[in-house]
Amino acid sequence: MAVTIRLRRTGATKRPAYRVVVADSRSPRDGRFIEILGHYNPLAKPPTVSIDRAKAEAWIKKGAQPSNTVRKLLAHTQAK
Repeated sequence: MAVTIRLRRTGATKRPAYRVVVADSRSPRDGRFIEILGHYNPLAKPPTVSIDRAKAEAWIKKGAQPSNTVRKLLAHTQAK
């Protein structure tokens, strides 16, 4: 089973907010997931990112592959 760390879209139409989740790569974008790691709100000024780095690093050590966007968000949270 290939596991990915990716974004799951929430929020209303034209008002997106995202959850950072661990999910099977075969499940749909907003479908079943394994664990919630944090959230991302691109509409806030400045955009807010909250990710539990310990959980994310544990999943990466287990073999989970972050998506390109999540990889950038993790780098952004690490820089703070």
